[in-house]
Amino acid sequence: MRTDSPFARSEATDPVRPRPARIRRPLAAVSALVLLPPVLLAQPGARGAAALLALTAVLAAVAALLPWPAGRITLGPAAAVVAAVSLLVDVVYPGPYRLPAFWLPFEWLALLGLLFRAVRRLPDRWAGPVGGLVGLAAVLLPLRFALRTPQGGAAGPVVGVLLSLLPLLGVAAAALYLRVLDARRERAVARARREQRLEVARGLHDFVAHEITGIVLEAQAGQLPGQEPEETTELLRRLEEAGLRALDSMDEMVGALREPDGGGGGPGQGERSSVATTRRLGLTDLPELVARFGATGATGALRATADLAPDTAGRLSAEAEATAYAVVLEALTNIRRHAPQATEVTVRVAPGPDGAVELTVTDGGGPAHRPLLRRRPGAGGTGLAGLAARAAAHGGSVTAGPGTPAGWRVSCSLPGR
Repeated sequence: MRTDSPFARSEATDPVRPRPARIRRPLAAVSALVLLPPVLLAQPGARGAAALLALTAVLAAVAALLPWPAGRITLGPAAAVVAAVSLLVDVVYPGPYRLPAFWLPFEWLALLGLLFRAVRRLPDRWAGPVGGLVGLAAVLLPLRFALRTPQGGAAGPVVGVLLSLLPLLGVAAAALYLRVLDARRERAVARARREQRLEVARGLHDFVAHEITGIVLEAQAGQLPGQEPEETTELLRRLEEAGLRALDSMDEMVGALREPDGGGGGPGQGERSSVATTRRLGLTDLPELVARFGATGATGALRATADLAPDTAGRLSAEAEATAYAVVLEALTNIRRHAPQATEVTVRVAPGPDGAVELTVTDGGGPAHRPLLRRRPGAGGTGLAGLAARAAAHGGSVTAGPGTPAGWRVSCSLPGR
């Protein structure tokens, strides 16, 4: 059977479920040893019918106990075959009516166990049909004995079906409940892993790309003629510092992907490890960032200033401050990429209404070819569009557009905590 079949899902391929093979295989062997020898106790003329009942019960018990897949056979086909065989034996059983009474309880319990596993484990497309077939076999199993009882009337089969139906409904309900819990957990793990990937993408975009852009500009400045030895030494020092900062950022992102105990990425890693930002920088780090930005560039004629109002300190949560820092970092990176002719950049942080913080980044490099707040199809939450979404999560907003006839403005508003 092909591995991409809908029947192929099982405990062995499920990343959040254990493999109980060490316990189930011995139990399956014990069930066969218990159910087969009583065939020899039947009368010689009924041993064929007894063997048929015993083999059917063993088949159901083995299917209910074995871990699946077993080779190329998976849980779905195995459960369907067991249910079909049980129903067929109900119809064609040729022996005396008392004989099924011994194997019937074992087969019924095995069918309930198989129903539980089918409803909980099989893919959505097959859980209903296969579970329904197994449930039908379990409900009709008492009729193998009741319909063949002499002068039993209709009460016996009806009572047998009802007594079989009630436990079956309970088993199916429990399996469905656990299936829902499993699905919720899988979705939570998938969401956590996606958030972790997005966080790494943000870190690469916000920090590593920013530093590499600065390195490129410094390298371009180093190619200008007329460099003094002191200027070259200072340029190399800034290149070294930018490279070390980029390496530090990558180290922190790699560390965020590792297990807390240093182990590999096993199942549920996305739930256990916190998806934290690679760097928790805030408003107090903006002057240093702006100073580094003003010290780089191919022309050396850039004047960058940071104007932080004193009463903005402590207004934002740590997460909101990290978003504000990322907005400034993205705006400065875009100036480097799209406005190399800019000669003046101003970062201003001021208090807003109702305890909010207003942040603006303006430059005089012209409005042409600047990035706007448009999200490309399949974008991973980086750039101004991603930062706008991050600010919106804190109840704030980010806007970008021409600020003056000769410049560009990026504005961010974040509510106070």
